[in-house]
Amino acid sequence: MLSSLPSLEDIFPVFEPGSVPWGSHDQEPPFVFDTKELLSSQGPASSDSGSYKRSRVQTTPDSASSERNLNTCKNSSSSSVIVIDERKHKRMISNRESARRSRMRKQKHLDNLRNQVNRLKVANRQTMNRLSLVVQQNQLVRRENEYLSSESAMLRQRLWDIRQVLLVRQLQQNLNPSAWPCNNFTSINGGQLPHHSLIT
Repeated sequence: MLSSLPSLEDIFPVFEPGSVPWGSHDQEPPFVFDTKELLSSQGPASSDSGSYKRSRVQTTPDSASSERNLNTCKNSSSSSVIVIDERKHKRMISNRESARRSRMRKQKHLDNLRNQVNRLKVANRQTMNRLSLVVQQNQLVRRENEYLSSESAMLRQRLWDIRQVLLVRQLQQNLNPSAWPCNNFTSINGGQLPHHSLIT
């Protein structure tokens, strides 16, 4: 079995001094690497790296779409926030307007009440003035009435006195007719009255 294997001398020839190794053109030096084969052997690796790069490049649209979606979500959220802020602003403006209108209505109602109070005060003052005038007139009328009543009583008393005097004189004349003059007049206090007036 060992004899069937080639000897070491056949595989590795003995080099002589001064001779060029691998001098024979029929034999090629062992362990010589071919660059083409090396490049061809490295080709799949480069293709693999390219495919990895392509896969990475292909994955970037997904990330871009996710970023776009994120931006869209942010924009939508910001737009919704803007819409909410606008609604709040409009609601605040409407509340301010309603409050202003309510204040104006209240102020107008208060002004109307004040004007009505002023009118009532003026009317009350006028009524009080008229009442005081009526009271003064009533007092004057009452005083005048009292004066007239007292004067009427005095006149009635004088009339009664006169009637009493005339009655006494008529009685005296009836009792003593010769003592009286024959004329038809009787002198009373410097005046003359007919006899028939004494009877009435």
